[in-house]
Amino acid sequence: MTHFKAVGGETPVSISDKKKKNKTKVPTLEEYLQQRDYLGALTLLEFQRSIGEKEEHADLWIGYCAFHLGDYKRAMEEYKSLTMKPDCPAEVWVYLGCALFFLGLYKEAEEAAAKAPMSPLQNRLLFHLAHKFNDEKRLMGFHQNLKDVTEDQLSLASIHYMRSHYQEAIDVYKRLLLQNRDYLALKVYVALCYYKLDYYDVSQEVLAVYLKNIPDSTTALNLKACNHYRLYNGKAAEAELKNLIDISSCSFEFAKELIRHNLVSSSRSPAVRV
Repeated sequence: MTHFKAVGGETPVSISDKKKKNKTKVPTLEEYLQQRDYLGALTLLEFQRSIGEKEEHADLWIGYCAFHLGDYKRAMEEYKSLTMKPDCPAEVWVYLGCALFFLGLYKEAEEAAAKAPMSPLQNRLLFHLAHKFNDEKRLMGFHQNLKDVTEDQLSLASIHYMRSHYQEAIDVYKRLLLQNRDYLALKVYVALCYYKLDYYDVSQEVLAVYLKNIPDSTTALNLKACNHYRLYNGKAAEAELKNLIDISSCSFEFAKELIRHNLVSSSRSPAVRV
């Protein structure tokens, strides 16, 4: 929200001008997507669908928004519905595969991905599935197909992290940060890797940069609490976690469960989770 100071010499605003400014302009789908307001975009798409004024490719966009909101079941349903239509774009199969992957339906995700045309997204999905299936040979094959682009490198870093290759993941994230200094979320990933390497003070230092810009991030504040637990004591961690309970970004149920678990752990055992 922009705040204006009252200063002398300003031109008075007429009543008609005020009325014009007070008229709420509904953002377009493109504006919602540019702002990454996926809930707003989804609400608009559903309203348009209900009144019969569908946006072009509305079903695809609904699946896209649902996926980015973490509603993978809804995304799966939208994409499945699309695959049953004769004019379904072939790439929808890989979108369906991604939704199935996040639902833990790995075999079904692989089957869907196999029906999609070859693409960088398909390769990344199959790369992650090979890791889930512990198929080292296929994993290395998909690894070789990765390019030096942000999406592929983020995928590689995540596999390094899941295989406990934390320093390798840090190297990827730091290289990406040098190329894209505005990708602040990478700071959290780097901090998480340092936490896993038991460098809690370094983790806290990196995390502070992110929290300065995004002070209400559930993931970052939870990691900060975990660092406090390791560096100080359970009481210090508990104080941080209690600040998380009522903040708006705590709307996701998984975050609430994580915080409750860590609040108990901070007073009873070292089994805090990041």
